[in-house]
Order: sequence, then structure tokens, then C-alpha cells
Amino acid sequence: MEIGFHGHACFSLASKDKRIIIDPFIKGNPLAKINWEQVEADAVLVTHGHGDHLGDALQIAERTGAMIIAPNELAKYCQSKGAKVHAMHIGGSYHFDFGKVKLTPAWHGSAVIENGEITYTGNPCGFLVFMEDKVIYHAGDTALFGDMELLGRIYQIDVALLPIGDNFTMGIDDAVIAAQFLKAKTVIPMHYNTFDLIKQDPQVFQKKLEEKGLQCKILDIEERFYL
Repeated sequence: MEIGFHGHACFSLASKDKRIIIDPFIKGNPLAKINWEQVEADAVLVTHGHGDHLGDALQIAERTGAMIIAPNELAKYCQSKGAKVHAMHIGGSYHFDFGKVKLTPAWHGSAVIENGEITYTGNPCGFLVFMEDKVIYHAGDTALFGDMELLGRIYQIDVALLPIGDNFTMGIDDAVIAAQFLKAKTVIPMHYNTFDLIKQDPQVFQKKLEEKGLQCKILDIEERFYL
């Protein structure tokens, strides 16, 4: 199984014959190295409605025919824009042709802002993705919360994708605690250095995790990690 990092909180997960993309913020991302028109996907997972996460989901879904999987209100918003969707909500899971998806809580907000108008898009979420006997946790934009420890007890998480940018999400120190709760085999930092407000040194995060006996993999943009 392949995990690809495309900058900010955007990751692709690829099995032998299926590919999904999460939070495809590509156009408008100053660090992106690909064009959204290059993205191939069988499904698009979106954690919440903010522009740096919903990103190019609608355009990718239209071009590829991929289904958008998102919390109910956000899914309904995407459906109103013509997308094929599968609506879910926190705590729910569903078996798709590429694997199982379970929605987890995320402490954040969720809205689409168009021409100064705010459209509320429900609760934000994280995703547990079960593909090829692997478990990937994409935390979404979130603060540290105690139930991450419960996720670590229930699921054998292979890779946890955790925000470290601070200001809008967990910073490095809280993300270290989250990693300890989750007990993932590998932790990959995300949601940092895209903008000045979330500038962080991932090497500091890696060092702090290694001091706790945890494995951290820092991915360059467009780098791949194989399980």
C-alpha cells in the first residue's frame, strides 16, 4: 500500500487497484507540486468544508467520476454542486469497494465561504481508513482530545497523519501526546508550513517522538511511504 503526500493535509492512499485522495487542497496551495487535473481517484474523502481541505474536491470528482465521502452536511453541500456523494457522520463506518471508512471526531469548525457568504457544513471529522489490512488515521484539523487514547486502544493503527501547525490545530507538543495516545506504528506530520501562521519545524516533532520511542516519518511533498 502506498501513501502519497501532496502538501498541507492532502494525502493519497493507493492499493493494488484503488486510489483515494483526502482533503485535496492543491490549487491555491503555495507548496503544491502537482496540478489538480493530474489527480486520479476512485473516491475523495473530505474532513470539513474549509477551503484548504475541500479544496479541489468538486473538480476532481467531476473529472474522474469519483464519489465524495464526507460528513452529512458537507456531503449534501457537495451534492448540491452536482457531485456524487456518500454522506456519513461521526462514529459511523461503511464498507466501500476500496475498503472501510470510519468517521472520528475532530475538534474544529466546518464551513464553506463563498463571496463572503458562510455556509455551515456540519461537524468536522477525522477518518480511519482500512485498506489492504492496513489502518490509516487521518486526524483532520483537530485539537488534542482524550478519546484519541480510546482509538489507540481499539484499533491497531499503522500510520497516523497528525496536524502539527498550531494556531488552527494541535501544535507539536499536543501532537506528541496524541501520538502517544494513538500508539500508531508510524506518525506522519501534516498541516504545517503552508502559511506563515502554521510555520513549524517537523524535525523538532520527530525528535520529540523518537524520545518517546515512537517512529516518525517526515514526508517531502510528492514523496511516497510504503506499507
